[in-house]
Amino acid sequence: MDSTGTRKRSAEKIEVAEPQNKLPCSAPSLSTEPALYSGSFPFYRRPSELGCFSLDDKRQYYGDARALRYYSPPPTNGPSPNFDLRDGYTDRYQPRDEEIQERLDHLLRWLLEHRGQLEGGPGWLAGAIVTWRGHLTKLLTTPYERQEGWQLAASRFQGTLYLSEVETAAARAQRLARPPLLRELMYMGYKFEQYMCAGEVDCTDPQASSTQPPTCYVELKTSKEMHSPGQWRSFYRHKLLKWWAQSFLLGVPNVVAGFRNPEGFVCSFKTFPTMEMFEHVRNDRDGWNPSVCMNFCAAFLTFAQSTVIQDDPRLVHLFSWEPGHPVTVSVHQDGPYTFLPTWYVEAMAQDLSSPPKTPSPKD
Repeated sequence: MDSTGTRKRSAEKIEVAEPQNKLPCSAPSLSTEPALYSGSFPFYRRPSELGCFSLDDKRQYYGDARALRYYSPPPTNGPSPNFDLRDGYTDRYQPRDEEIQERLDHLLRWLLEHRGQLEGGPGWLAGAIVTWRGHLTKLLTTPYERQEGWQLAASRFQGTLYLSEVETAAARAQRLARPPLLRELMYMGYKFEQYMCAGEVDCTDPQASSTQPPTCYVELKTSKEMHSPGQWRSFYRHKLLKWWAQSFLLGVPNVVAGFRNPEGFVCSFKTFPTMEMFEHVRNDRDGWNPSVCMNFCAAFLTFAQSTVIQDDPRLVHLFSWEPGHPVTVSVHQDGPYTFLPTWYVEAMAQDLSSPPKTPSPKD
């Protein structure tokens, strides 16, 4: 399950103070050096869908698949569709307020509503890891990331490990100073999705070999058109890595890309089968390796599971990473990094026979 949003904010000076509630602890760390994770590919079972929920254009939650749309590409033998990806940006686009931190809230609400129907019963969550696909995508690409760091807050509650991303000071500064062109490029990605299925990022392909999710799903992406081998090489090394990580994690078989010209019109399409993406960099010494990505992700999750021992929803282990450095950990109690909402903690602590409390925006 994944959620997308649009971003807009004025630039301002950023000052970050060290939280006063930081607890003393030892300093475990985890290296991200690719050579350490170049072994064989780890065991990874094909993902299965437990359920779904939808968010409308106002980020309102619905516990069903109403936002899922059918993939409807233009005819392959017809003229170029000439999709205008700038259409609606200046007069109809309403970006969401990124200062509102949704964290894991939508995912937690789904879990709360379906805790009694999970395969194996509610105890199935004990020992599991609950997080967003986007967070795992960042873990998979970490050994090859050279520009952007990340922070993940982790808490254990009723045996379950929860991971929620924390916006770094550098990421916040970049977001608040985001230039108009970058905002427009982000909008173009959402506009492409509307042209192709009038829905959100994921859509279902009625012509897929199987109607069962996730095999029937399609990822939609946009990129600038490329004119030289060097541009394609950079695309395969960087952007295709992130597309592979996103799609492989959920078992989505294909990514359909729309390539745009400088004027913002889609000029061509290309389908990238997820399981064939690595072939574009297999013989590139500066390329990426799926085994390295998955082995590091597995190592990090093991590291997190063994580090976050105490079962306390108010206790947060903050895992931090910057390119060129190992992953480090700090511990915080009842502070700004706490992310499991009171309504979720209280409801999960109730007997299953009691009806769960409907969360309010103020909780």
